[in-house]
Amino acid sequence: MLKIYVLEDEENILRYIQTILDEIPYVDLVGTSASIKKAQIEIPKVMPDLILSDIQLKDGISLELLSKLNLDTNIIFITAFNQYAMEALNLGAIGYLTKPIDPKLLLEKIEQCYKKTSDFKFNQLQLKIAENHLKHPAIPKKIALRTFEFTQIVNVEDILYCYSDKGYTTFNLKDGVSLMVSKVIKHFEAMLPPDQFIRCHQSYLINSHFIHKYYKDGQLEMKDGKKVPVSNRKRDAIMQFIERLT
Repeated sequence: MLKIYVLEDEENILRYIQTILDEIPYVDLVGTSASIKKAQIEIPKVMPDLILSDIQLKDGISLELLSKLNLDTNIIFITAFNQYAMEALNLGAIGYLTKPIDPKLLLEKIEQCYKKTSDFKFNQLQLKIAENHLKHPAIPKKIALRTFEFTQIVNVEDILYCYSDKGYTTFNLKDGVSLMVSKVIKHFEAMLPPDQFIRCHQSYLINSHFIHKYYKDGQLEMKDGKKVPVSNRKRDAIMQFIERLT
């Protein structure tokens, strides 16, 4: 039997994983946890052959826990993190699946582990590399924007805001230049620094360095005079950011 332990704090995802595991005859689910604290106690006791683990849990980062436990086991991370986390995991040569979970891919990786391959076995150094890179990601200073006619290299600091419409994203730069690219805004939201760029509306991603005014009716005015709408569910986040500046 293949003993599996699952570390996941999203209840619906945990139930989904359990449903998949229940259908695999050679799998023995030896434990689950929604917290780092509980997993730290249980994992050494049950000694699983494979750990399926989310990265960011409510009480910490699982990479840090698993590197401290120093177990000779297989680990597959399941994550909804952006591209910096993917880069971190790749840097540490660590196996992972992205959310939403593809059941076929999960089955393939579990079967691969069951067949005694060592593709998902990691040492402390690998985990430390990934953990360090995740905590201190290399934030890009420039990005390449491919328009219909050319590719332009743009300084991240020069981006005022991005506007999305029908699968295209228009970048408005501080020098007045606008560039349209054929990628959705979500692609760039994952790429740009999250502590600087705020998704204030489904169609807008703004550079917080260029916020000039916030109106009570739910609009932001950028330094170029453009008024950008703020969705109801984003107002608290915008207000919290502005309050940090006062």
